[in-house]
This record gives sequence, structure tokens and C-alpha cells, in this order.
Amino acid sequence: MEENIFQGMEYVYEVYRQGSFQKAAEKLFISQPSVSASVRRAEERAGCCLFDRSVKPLQLTECGRRYIETVERIFALEREFSEFVNDRDGLKRGSLVLGGSSLFSSLVIPPLLGEFSKKYPDIRLELVEETTSALENMLQTGSIDIMIDYETACGDGFDMETIEEDNLILAVPKAMADGRRLGKYILDPAQITNDKMEKTPPVPLREFKNLPFILLKPANDSRRRADLICAQQNFEPDVIMEFDQQMTAYLATCSGIGISFTGSMLVSRTAPNSSLYYFRIGGRQSRRRVCIFKKHGRYTTRAMEAFIAQSIK
Repeated sequence: MEENIFQGMEYVYEVYRQGSFQKAAEKLFISQPSVSASVRRAEERAGCCLFDRSVKPLQLTECGRRYIETVERIFALEREFSEFVNDRDGLKRGSLVLGGSSLFSSLVIPPLLGEFSKKYPDIRLELVEETTSALENMLQTGSIDIMIDYETACGDGFDMETIEEDNLILAVPKAMADGRRLGKYILDPAQITNDKMEKTPPVPLREFKNLPFILLKPANDSRRRADLICAQQNFEPDVIMEFDQQMTAYLATCSGIGISFTGSMLVSRTAPNSSLYYFRIGGRQSRRRVCIFKKHGRYTTRAMEAFIAQSIK
């Protein structure tokens, strides 16, 4: 019988995912030499080197990239067939893999998983925390079933349903703002929900001229919106720090380092900080939807249907 060229592909794929043989060995609970030997055998069967070991971090060769693309399609097909079989038993068995960036994995997804688990205790749940771009690729290849992120997270080829709305607001250390002068703009923490903030007028950004700002890095949705809001008000913030995660920027503001644009969802789901003032920004760019995504045309399992229905109710 001809040897299966993709025998041992799970070892190759884990090395690719982890970026090193040692980390892959730890994930697989086997020794690093065993992983290295398995990958070498896979390369012999493929007839080419899959990894360029001369660079750090480890990189795929051209042949390796094609190998990984094929493995991801194999995994997706296996998973789709398994889900089809599991669906014949209703929701008595099966799995559901969700993806979210740090913010959503911390604040939005866990309560949804808890509610779902109570209703369907036999469904195995998994949460993958990654960057938005990595999650979009995983959703495309079938490595995850569902992704939760802001509405701009995914491009074409995905179905999207709105879970809730989030508003960008300004979080300002009290030491940096005159509470009496700006009193009419200050949000009561109890008001930081979508249906109550409209009663408070938006604060002009010029009130914070020459004060330090903490922004997210340019690729982030919050940063793009903050830049547009500042441009519309002819305001140039004094940026002293940039972070990857909204939570990190907000915590830096809580420490008194500077002003940040943060989401009402984050503030309302955590205890409001008594050392901060919160201000409504207003305008179309401050409003955005939190959505649940799935790949268009993919077989939708009953578990996926049930989780989506629960999330958008």
C-alpha cells in the first residue's frame, strides 16, 4: 500500500502553530526529539523540507506553506463530516470552537459560554484567544467555528449577526480634568449603557489640549475611529504611548498615565474606576457593533445555530 504523504501532519501543524519544536512538544505532551523525528519523517514523505531551520523564529518553506494549506483543508473536511454525524444525535454530543481577541475573550464570550454550557452540557466547548487577523484566518480555514469581534473584523465571505452596540467614550484621570468646569459633560458610571448616554452632551476634545493620550496601535479599530474623531474636531492628541489591546490602554489610564478612548462595553462590564471621569464623545464614529461571525457557506451545526440564536436574542 502506498504511504500516506500526510501521515504525521498533526506534528507538523503543531510546530507551525507554536513556531518552535520545543513549544509544540509541550503542547503535544511528548519530547522535543520525538517531535523533530516525526517532522523529519513527514518531510521525507513529502519529498521536501517544510521548515527553514536556519532562521528564528522558525519559518515555513514554500513547500511547507502549501503543505499547511492542504492540512488545514483536511482538518476542515474531517471536522465538517464529524459535525454532520454528531448533529444526527441532536445536541447530545459534538463540539463548538469559538474565537475572540483578548477583550472579547475576557468580557463577552465567557458569560455566553456559561449560559450555553448549562443548556447543552454534552457539547465540548473551546475558546481560542488570538489577534483579530489570526482569528479571521482560522475562521476561513475552519479551525474555529465562530468568532466574536467588532463589525469591521472580517471582510467578504462571512455571515454576521449583531450581538450588541459599543460606544467609544473618553476615560480621563481626575487629576487631568476640572470636574466643576466640565461637569455637564461627565457621565455618571451608571449611565454608561447605550440607551442612557444620549442624555449627556458630547465633550469637545479641545478641552484636553496638551494633555497626554494613550492610544491603540494604528491597525486597531478603536485607533482608526479615534483618529477620525480627532480629525473631525481638528484636534491633534499628544500621544505618549500606544498599545495593542484596549484593556491595556484603559488600565494605563486607571493608573493616571494619560487619557484613553475606551469602549462603554469594557467600562460597563468592569467596576468603574473612582479615579476617572468618563465623557461621551458622540458622532457616528463613536458607535460600533459587536458581532458574531461564521464563514459563509460552511455547514452550520446545531451547536453553532443554538449558540448564535442565544447570543443575538
